[in-house]
Amino acid sequence: MLHFDGGDCWPFSCVGVFQCGRVDIIANDQGIRLTPSCVAFIDKKRLIGEAAKNYAVMNPTNTVFNVKRLIGRSFDDKAVQGDMKHWPFKVVKCGAIPKIEVQHCGETKRFVTEEISSMVLSKMKQTAETYLNKKIKRVVITVPAYFNISQRQATIDAAKLAGLKVLRLINEPTSAAIAYGMDKRSDRQRNVLIFDWGGGTFDVSVMSTEKGKFDVKAVGGDTHLGGEDINSLLVDHCVEVFKQKHQGKDPTTNKNSVSRLREACEKAKRELSEADHTDIEVAALFEGIDSTVTLTRARFEQMFSDLFNRTMEAVKSTLSDAKLDKADIHDIVLVGGSTRIPKVQKMLQDFFDGREVKRSINPDEAVAYGATLLAAILTGTISQVTEDLMLLEVTPLSLGVEIRGGVMSTVIKRNTRIPTNQVAFYYTVEDNQETASVKVYEGERAMASLPLAPRGETKVKVVFKIDENGILHVSAMEVSTGKQNSITITNYKGRLSDEEVERMLADAKKFRQKDEKERSRMAAKNLLVDHIYSIKKKLESEEIKQTTPEAYRQDILAMCEKAIKWTDTEKQATKEDYEQMRKQFENISFKAQEDRNKCRRIELRRLYSIHCRSEAVRAQVLKLGPGEGHAKLVAPTPAPNP
Repeated sequence: MLHFDGGDCWPFSCVGVFQCGRVDIIANDQGIRLTPSCVAFIDKKRLIGEAAKNYAVMNPTNTVFNVKRLIGRSFDDKAVQGDMKHWPFKVVKCGAIPKIEVQHCGETKRFVTEEISSMVLSKMKQTAETYLNKKIKRVVITVPAYFNISQRQATIDAAKLAGLKVLRLINEPTSAAIAYGMDKRSDRQRNVLIFDWGGGTFDVSVMSTEKGKFDVKAVGGDTHLGGEDINSLLVDHCVEVFKQKHQGKDPTTNKNSVSRLREACEKAKRELSEADHTDIEVAALFEGIDSTVTLTRARFEQMFSDLFNRTMEAVKSTLSDAKLDKADIHDIVLVGGSTRIPKVQKMLQDFFDGREVKRSINPDEAVAYGATLLAAILTGTISQVTEDLMLLEVTPLSLGVEIRGGVMSTVIKRNTRIPTNQVAFYYTVEDNQETASVKVYEGERAMASLPLAPRGETKVKVVFKIDENGILHVSAMEVSTGKQNSITITNYKGRLSDEEVERMLADAKKFRQKDEKERSRMAAKNLLVDHIYSIKKKLESEEIKQTTPEAYRQDILAMCEKAIKWTDTEKQATKEDYEQMRKQFENISFKAQEDRNKCRRIELRRLYSIHCRSEAVRAQVLKLGPGEGHAKLVAPTPAPNP
């Protein structure tokens, strides 16, 4: 199972596996279970996850994050245009599609959001494969409940680019409800409201649970309302304060300044969940000028009251869609990092007449936990934990076709249970009409060669089918002739074509090969550097100083210093270059050892020679009789007592 989101400023990815009858959330190579959904492009390589996040302050224009808010959208989308003002990386228009522009390997590269997402998915796939010691090909991926069809399809395309087949897309609040429900199994039906507010999106879902059955009644939310919006507004506030204090100087003209300020704002937001006030401090923010903005929790709550109120309006409308009163809700469950804000918790408690909100599940890992259980079921894993689990989802948006006058005729109402099939009939509006266009949500397909007939006599049957992943398939048939066209509805103008997917798969393979080549190169470099420092350490020891000729020792030390300088400055060195130099140093090291052994042999021979001479003298003495020689070697006889 792979899971996107779970953070505040930085959305996170989380991966889980079901084995031995339980869910394991897998730690990455840093030993952390949450991996920042972030990609940085530097020199010859890519950084993904924690390393990429750490690089963001140094080179923000080449560090990409928050693509979840961009995926499946057009460049002209108002939400995209609004976010572009706050992103340090560059987004350019290519037709209707937004592409992310970075500098990599000395070239300007442009990526669609599916490619960036696939890089993060590949990283999580690698984490799981390392943990399990086997290849991963199938996944369950969680998405915001309010993701539309094009956003869902783009997520599936991203997984395909990462070499993954999506078994199911599951809504994040539903997945969290599974985690909560399996922990609080009840034989009686309970109505649960999931309040899921993460870094980039907000979802609310109302469902009933009973004996492992999860029946979603209604979903609501906003795919463009999250902790990131709070961070952006905090940045704007600090920039205005800075301008007022320093004669209009504008830090936003420097991407690095904005990146550092955003990090400080994120830190302050977290601190206000525990403290009554905090300072947003950035040293030398702009033109060497420090920035300090004091913010109280009361002021913070006032600044973002509109955002908080929007979440509560979504709660009310979702309850209405579910045809439930707030008194009918048994459990209110919090998911996502932004639910740690005290004001949010208080507003929910006040709305539900002082009832406790549930914080018993980990808000960052709950979604991954529930999706892992679903993955176990879909792969046929037999376990007592999953044997009774049943999931009934709904579609978040109404779907239909455009009829005369630009009016939408609804075929599938929002919050309809999926999978579902719905049929509608329409008639031509002109005499002898030869074609009809069935315009659907985000795609259209023309019906050609209709029979010539007076207006209103040619009948067109339109079938809408939504599968388990929320993907819409539409077919239209002229009833009298049986002529039919069908299409899978996606972001029709913006979705990747099969040719583009194949090209990107080839590009992704090249990237992986380049990454592996760079990893091997750096491994060879590190081995060389470690070996050189090991030689230096030995040459500085007292033992070697005493047993190795000083001139020779200094020559080797000079070679070590020269080699270290070379590794620091020679950026074009290959793996083979590093390995060849290491062999040279291994020979030098062996020669030094040989010289030390030679010195020791000479010293041993000298000592042995002395020893032998002593033995010869001793033997000669022993051969003498009780004469003069012997008398000289014995101790004098003590003088008699007077």
